[in-house]
Amino acid sequence: MKIYLILFLALLTGFSSLIAQEDLLVNVYNRNTTSLNGEWKYIIDPYENGYYNYRYKPFDQQEFPWASAFFLNSKPKDSSDLLEYDFDKMDNIDVPGDWNSQKPELLYYEGTVWYKKSFDYSISKESNRVFVYFEASNYKTEVYFNGKKLGTHIGGFTPFNFEITDLVKGQDNFLIVKVDNKRLKEGVPTLNTDWWNYGGLTRDVKVIETPENFIQDYFVQLDPDNNKLIKGNISLKGDNVKQKKVQLSIPALKIEEQFLTDQNGTVDFEIVSNKIDYWSMENPVLYEVKIQTEEEELNDQIGFRSIKTKGAQILLNDQPVYLKGISIHEENPIRGGRAHSLEDAEQLLDWAQDLGCNYVRLAHYPHNEHMVRLADKKGILVWEENPVYWTIEWENEETYRNAETQLSELIERDKNRAAVIIWSMANETPNVEARNVFLNKLASFSRAKDNTRLISAALEQKDYNGNPLVRTINDPFAEVVDVLSFNQYIGWYDGLPEKCGTITWEIEQDKPVLISEFGAGAKEGFHGDKNTRWTEEFQEDLYIQTLSMINKIEQVQGFSPWILVDFRSPRRVLPEIQDGWNRKGLISESGNKKKAFFILQNFYNNLNKKR
Repeated sequence: MKIYLILFLALLTGFSSLIAQEDLLVNVYNRNTTSLNGEWKYIIDPYENGYYNYRYKPFDQQEFPWASAFFLNSKPKDSSDLLEYDFDKMDNIDVPGDWNSQKPELLYYEGTVWYKKSFDYSISKESNRVFVYFEASNYKTEVYFNGKKLGTHIGGFTPFNFEITDLVKGQDNFLIVKVDNKRLKEGVPTLNTDWWNYGGLTRDVKVIETPENFIQDYFVQLDPDNNKLIKGNISLKGDNVKQKKVQLSIPALKIEEQFLTDQNGTVDFEIVSNKIDYWSMENPVLYEVKIQTEEEELNDQIGFRSIKTKGAQILLNDQPVYLKGISIHEENPIRGGRAHSLEDAEQLLDWAQDLGCNYVRLAHYPHNEHMVRLADKKGILVWEENPVYWTIEWENEETYRNAETQLSELIERDKNRAAVIIWSMANETPNVEARNVFLNKLASFSRAKDNTRLISAALEQKDYNGNPLVRTINDPFAEVVDVLSFNQYIGWYDGLPEKCGTITWEIEQDKPVLISEFGAGAKEGFHGDKNTRWTEEFQEDLYIQTLSMINKIEQVQGFSPWILVDFRSPRRVLPEIQDGWNRKGLISESGNKKKAFFILQNFYNNLNKKR
């Protein structure tokens, strides 16, 4: 649908209805793009004067908005004209990047910041189409181009795009973005989290140019029930996509197949191959996959592997695998702030591999695409998580749709990544009926959208039949997941580390078990005896005691302790110890390894010798 029709419908129905973004363009990673990264102008607008008039009516819902609407980028017509803003005279801010770590006065800021980028753009072919693509923006983002509203996106960690074909000019284009990171009771996540609420255009912004009829989406993976069968679908988008030839090539497998799209521009395919070299941790082979139409060619690097469960085992390519993991937040500990670059991803995953990991849990929200692309190359298995965290409005239908949309956008982006083996629905949510309905719907949605991966969630452990020395998982959602995962903090929030030696476990489900979190806080460089909180020795002892306890749980097939690196959190206020940091990292915010790092590293190395 062309942009003018979208804008016309918006005027009829009110711009607030333009919430759902356009269909997501997949594999932007390998498309021809023009970067809009770099310096942008910005205006801090806590009262949202650039968005609402004095009657608190949004300017973008008025047929003739006032010049004081920031998205118009107005200039005085003469010296007598009253105008109370000027983007071009404002300070600069870097994109990608959060505003909290760039501007000291915005460290704790939650509210609206307006961004503006001016650029020239020449369409290479008159019939081509042009889109603006955001890898992520936290949290509610309203996008305007050359004075016209494109739409709204909600969610801080997934990509979105809007078409600008009929609005783009050769010179003097201006893209204005209103970003509001206020926490919301009805939001996903909700008001209460244990990580920093970084605001802004936190990942890359790009312009994408496509042919008039283009490859919009595709899914190319192994059939989960037949490892000789590559299957999937390809979708074209445009005004002329019916009965179009589409060619799928995988040269290394000598595959070159041609298909014809249906009336909707879509083709489903199945290709038998007996020559597949399966992607694994030891052999992370990626095949060059080429999709071609008469107008476009798109390449991707895809690995083929199967992931399934059998009783208490996780099977990668039909072989049992033990997941030696660590949890990771999306922060750059050296530079500070939200991580976003390939270099950031390399630092975090290199540390994980140095620790001995073959698996990472990307918590508690979708991380940037560099992480999963690099994990594909390095042979690291990945758990990806929807930001349904702690307690949200389980009975709010809009909240559910928000969670489902964010999960959908994550799956759309990463469904062709071999490294990704688990979609996690939630973290530490209460066992109540409304939550169970909510998570069951999410799990069903996820399986319908992608049946090639496992479903899990970070649940909580309970006393077994009222006995505090015996623990179990008593949660109806445990019956829904493929992999039973739970967080436990025996020795930190529950007694001292020595308590681990008194606890036994009764896991009644015949499923593989992952302990998704355990850990203790320690200030790097703070030393004392093992019973003194916050010392490296206390954290070290907890790891020793917990690993011994875990070894006695028969169904455990891996774990991901909390956490690789210390990270920012406004909840953590203890002076001289926390100072706004969650100290459960095995590595400090300055990149130094704590004593517990080497305990876990030694444990993982010894596992290699046993297996």
